[in-house]
This record gives sequence, C-alpha cells and structure tokens, in this order.
Amino acid sequence: MAWAGGPMTASASLHPAAHSKPRTIGEWKRIPDFDARATSLPVKNEIRRNLLRAIERNQPLFPGVHGYEDSVIPQIVNALLSRHNFILLGLRGQAKSRILRGLMQLLDAEIPVIAGCEINDNPLQPICRSCREKVAAEGDNTPIAWLPRDQRYVEKLATPDVTIADIIGDVDPIRAARGGRDLSDELTIHYGLLPRANRGIFAINELPIWPAKSRWASSTSCKKETFRLKVIPCGCLWMCCWYSPRTRKIIRRAEKSSRR
Repeated sequence: MAWAGGPMTASASLHPAAHSKPRTIGEWKRIPDFDARATSLPVKNEIRRNLLRAIERNQPLFPGVHGYEDSVIPQIVNALLSRHNFILLGLRGQAKSRILRGLMQLLDAEIPVIAGCEINDNPLQPICRSCREKVAAEGDNTPIAWLPRDQRYVEKLATPDVTIADIIGDVDPIRAARGGRDLSDELTIHYGLLPRANRGIFAINELPIWPAKSRWASSTSCKKETFRLKVIPCGCLWMCCWYSPRTRKIIRRAEKSSRR
C-alpha cells in the first residue's frame, strides 16, 4: 500500500442523554471538571492528543490490521500528529477502509453539542445561525446533547452521480417557502455530508469514481475549512481511499523512486 499525505452513513439523530449527564449549557458549566478549552479543541488536535496517549500506553492503534507495523501505520501516525488530511492508495483488500474506520477510536468517547443542530455545533462556539440565535435567546438554559464517537464518523462511497449538493449542501427552496425567508438566508441551507461531519471524520471511498467538480469542491472546502454556500467554518478530518486500474503502476513507480 502506498500513502499520500496532504496540507454513516451521514449523521444520525442523537439519543436522549442519560439523566446523569448535563442537559443544558448551565448544568454542563457547573460540573467540577468543566474545561472550556478542551471542549473547543479542533478535531485534528483531539485526535492528536488521543493518539499520543495511546502511543504512551503502548496500545494497539489499529486492531485486526496486520503487516503494516513498519510501513503504513508509521506514516499514518506522522500524518495525524501533523494534523494532515490524507489519502490511502492501495490495491483491493489492503484494509484501507478498515484503517479509516479504526481512526474513530481516536475520538473522544462523546462530546457535547447543541441539541437538534444539524452540524453538531459546539455549545460554547456555535457557528450556524440557528444555534447562535438559540444561545443568544436562551443562554445557559440552551439544551445540549451528547454525541458518541461512532456518530462523528461520516463515510461516503463515491459514485458517478454524486453531486456538490450531496457533499456540501444546497439552498432548499421548500424550507425557504415554509419559513417565509429569502433564498439568500442562511437558514434555508440543506447541509450535505461534509458540514454534517463538522467536529468529526469525513471519509470517501473510491475517490477516482467521483465527478471532478464534486471532488474539487470537497477538497477545497477541507483545505480552506469553510464551505461556500455561505462562508461558514467547518472543521473535520478528511480522508480518502483510492483504488483504480492504474494503482499498481503508481505504487511501483513510488517504490522505484524511494530506492534511488
């Protein structure tokens, strides 16, 4: 397998939080170990912190994946420590998808989000307009929910019919009509898979099958950490699996160049 580093699926509804967990921002702030900085940590920093802890404790990073201990896994570790997005390039059956899904274990067990938010907004730093208005109106009484790590992983199997609207989102005229809003209003946006992976991991399988326009839009959004329906910041770890008939030739060329 060759690796390239660079500078469920979709989100499911939240289950009601247990009674022992804070259910509003005020309750959450009053718990003894409350740490606003740790909660506001970008997802790449969160994965890096948990990866360092796993390495210090000598825990297996990818259980069930064998033969890559001295090749692929060290490169993935370097990419994660450097806070990079990355692409896994390899032949069929080389555990590319399994590795991507294994990264889910490097996320925190659960994180607080504003209840009902489509893009898993941070209660202390909301970015979408509806959440900002809710926090401004309700303050510490704003309800929150707890999002488990398995719902922070969004994976998309690339197909030729994937559109920018599927990945980034689009203006929803029905929502605009029902709310009596202009199409330019931020509240008329129907979010795609990438914004719904905010504060999580966004993975793409079979990247070459994707239409060029959708591939360009998603990669640009991840590099700039915004998406351009409206200029809204969106932070996630972006990863791809790549296999094509030319993969074997590409791998051989990479191996030859590394020997020189």
